[in-house]
Amino acid sequence: MTSKKQLKSRIRERMAKTGESYTAARRHVVERPETPADGSWTFHGGRHPGSAAIANVLANRGAAIGEPLVFLAGGGLGAGYILWEFKHDGSRHVVLGFSNQWQYHDRWTAKALDRLGVAFTAHTTAGAKGAAKLLAGELDAGRPCIVLPDRYHVGYWGFPESMDGYGGHPVVAYRRDETDVFVDDRGTVPIRVPHARMDAARARVSSYKNITHVLEPAEIGPERLAEAVREGLRDAAAHLSASSDSFSLPAWRKWSRLLVDTRNAKAWPKVFADGRGLAGALLSVWEGAEPVGTDGGNLRDLFADGLDEAADLLGLPLGEPAREFRRIHGLWHALAEAAFPYDVPEFARMRELTAAIRESLLSDGTAGDEAAELWELRAEVDRVPPIKDVEDLFADLSGRLAEIYRAETEAVAALREIVS
Repeated sequence: MTSKKQLKSRIRERMAKTGESYTAARRHVVERPETPADGSWTFHGGRHPGSAAIANVLANRGAAIGEPLVFLAGGGLGAGYILWEFKHDGSRHVVLGFSNQWQYHDRWTAKALDRLGVAFTAHTTAGAKGAAKLLAGELDAGRPCIVLPDRYHVGYWGFPESMDGYGGHPVVAYRRDETDVFVDDRGTVPIRVPHARMDAARARVSSYKNITHVLEPAEIGPERLAEAVREGLRDAAAHLSASSDSFSLPAWRKWSRLLVDTRNAKAWPKVFADGRGLAGALLSVWEGAEPVGTDGGNLRDLFADGLDEAADLLGLPLGEPAREFRRIHGLWHALAEAAFPYDVPEFARMRELTAAIRESLLSDGTAGDEAAELWELRAEVDRVPPIKDVEDLFADLSGRLAEIYRAETEAVAALREIVS
């Protein structure tokens, strides 16, 4: 009989080597896993924070719609690239957006719920006390809430102070007691967050306005679901066909060029001329593109799953687009592997620590001791990166991104023909 410790070790090892999400790795390792629960609340895991939050609230309120179709209803895929340069510690961080309206969590949530026909109230306030009182009242009344806490202040990710105010993603607050708010963040156990910490985390990013989405019980029939998915697919095709090189597919082309440009101030050969901060940037590429990351990875696999389900629902030939987006998911996986290879010892250790944090958080409700080691190692390797042929690496990544840009452009055009 396999012990819990052995299972945890096997799940962590698989996540580190493959980049899989905790949910996927657990499914491979644990045969016929039971649906975990905390009292009446059941945990269903998930990949994309927003669609998982909605799907999990709906499932616990009697309207079981899988995450892939919720993801499609919200507009599915997106594209975006930002390279942050932090002066206070010399670090560099790559932000990759892979979902529709990835930079506007509240708008995405409202859009998905409207399309699904789920009545909801979106509460906003600038005051932390008022927001805390409202959340307490909703939870005491038995109504789970989707909230948006800053990852540093919410505490359970083990982020360093340098990540203060960096932002967060939607999670479900489903009950509370005298000391803590109980959170479902795509795991199998509750994550307990002290009230004061949750209040501070929700208030930290002023543009979030302490947003709280409270969903009403809903019955979503097949016709309504089909229309929601159809609208979402049309939204995805239109959004990804736009010309923006910041928030649509041309972002990949821009990034590809910046990897080999020698003149632009944001070009990688200039930004990383002395190598400082490169390891951390490459870690953020791996963590951003792979499902093991906090935001669910490149999400092309989730989109493909949704297309497979939508084919029967809509009576449309979506099987080939699903296969192509699943292939593109593989291209993103290959890029992440090239950027942050497991055969580099320092990178392997950071991947193992990232997987350990995620596994511990989602199976035990806490990030464990690995978070401190990860950030210490990242700072150390940022000063002296273990990469010798940087020019060759940048050229390789540039070529891979150019291929992804071409593939996604063609796949979106084909999808648009089908759903228009």
